[in-house]
Amino acid sequence: MKDVLTYKGFTGTVHFSAEDKVFHGKIEGIDDLVIFEGHSVEELVKAFHNAADDYAALCREMGKVPIKSYRGSFNVRIPPEMHRKAAERAIQKGLSLNQLVQTAIEKELVHN
Repeated sequence: MKDVLTYKGFTGTVHFSAEDKVFHGKIEGIDDLVIFEGHSVEELVKAFHNAADDYAALCREMGKVPIKSYRGSFNVRIPPEMHRKAAERAIQKGLSLNQLVQTAIEKELVHN
């Protein structure tokens, strides 16, 4: 699992630069680029919280929704053989391929 932080509905990914000896991260799931960094875990978490709070405040000032909206549609690239097997399984279950994929994603989200 990737290292992530969560705070007030925001998710930040975390990385470490051995060369610079600094933790750095980026707020995900927004339409803008917001980054943060710290030399310790505590500094990183504080920087993430400050970045999220500042971004939320800026969005309020601009009348903008901070969290990215999703359309509910995306492309998935899979090997052709997996595509064929998924299509066959969907037919066997009386589902569309989209319904089969949605069910698989729901299972992943519920069980993890």
